[in-house]
Amino acid sequence: MDTLATTRMSSKGQVVIPDAIRKRLKLNEGSQFVVVGEADTIILKAIVPPDLGEFDALIQEARKQAKAAGLKQKDINSAVAKARGRK
Repeated sequence: MDTLATTRMSSKGQVVIPDAIRKRLKLNEGSQFVVVGEADTIILKAIVPPDLGEFDALIQEARKQAKAAGLKQKDINSAVAKARGRK
């Protein structure tokens, strides 16, 4: 398993991620990264979109808590309007 490789930066600041690493990490054209730089270290962290199934559980929990707190849809609509600067 290739975990170490070298690369160079182009005059435009572009860096090629070696093929073996791209394949192992399943990186494709358009993959996005968070870039962190400190002293002489640069870290690229791939941004992976969350599974939409994760949101279902969060939404169910939020609805359960809202119901327990006695919130109504109109309360939520009012809060959103207020946050957006509308009355």
